Amino acid sequence: MTTTPRPRFSVRAGLTQAPAADGPFEDVPEHLQLPLQEWVAYALDNQALVDHDDEDGVERTICLRLRIATIHKPHLGGSKYHRALTSAVGPLLLDVVDAVLAYKAERGVNDQDAIRLLTDILDEAGSAYRVAEAWDGLEERVTPAVRDAVRHTIADAAAGAVAGSAADHLAAAWQAAYGRGPDAVRAYSESIKAVESAAHAVIQPNNAKATLGTMLGEIKNARHKFSTAIPAPAAGDPIAVAEAMMRALWEGQTSRHGGQTPTPPETLEAARAGVHLAATLVQWFVSGAVVRTT
Repeated sequence: MTTTPRPRFSVRAGLTQAPAADGPFEDVPEHLQLPLQEWVAYALDNQALVDHDDEDGVERTICLRLRIATIHKPHLGGSKYHRALTSAVGPLLLDVVDAVLAYKAERGVNDQDAIRLLTDILDEAGSAYRVAEAWDGLEERVTPAVRDAVRHTIADAAAGAVAGSAADHLAAAWQAAYGRGPDAVRAYSESIKAVESAAHAVIQPNNAKATLGTMLGEIKNARHKFSTAIPAPAAGDPIAVAEAMMRALWEGQTSRHGGQTPTPPETLEAARAGVHLAATLVQWFVSGAVVRTT
């Protein structure tokens, strides 16, 4: 749980002004560099990890994955791979932390102490990043209430009998949008797939090849067959709100088709907005807020 940071004593005493910005810090600010480097050394010195692979093997694999060049310097002592990983700076240091977390997750190493320490370091330093829920990497911070709402939607979709693979697609969209090294195109594509999966049984249950586009066509041609939990005014259109949200998500995908002109990829901002729009739509369909009346 996060709380409002306590003002510095010098600020409370009127000796200095409060910093113009005190986080969240992107990249690796100076005050975070050494703690993160020390964490990498600590996390790599895990007996369960070493038991699975020899120490050099673990560190060599991570260096190879991140394309980190190593130089043999016998006079310095120790492993050249260890030195390369623990001396990384800037974005590369974040890549190393992310890769160490991913490697541990792959090997099933449940290093709660290391996770707790890294969480404390990132929280106290005001970092813009946090440990992902699955402990398999870093992700950008999001307002906890928003993150929790999406997580609940994923859980509800996973439990839903007719939501198909909506939970898997929404979880993949979230990771692609907020994980370390975000992939905007994949995040947007997975968001659409999540809505298609959740809406299929309601909008076009008899069309095995239904897409968000064909579902919008179904609504357009037979809108009287659908309703939402949000009441519409007299002579209003109860499906209009859901339709508008679906259409915004569908038509906002810029990378779906190629052509004679360059295909523009989705921006990260658009992809993240698409993820949250998809989460709302998935929740509506899974919860029965959108129904077929005939």
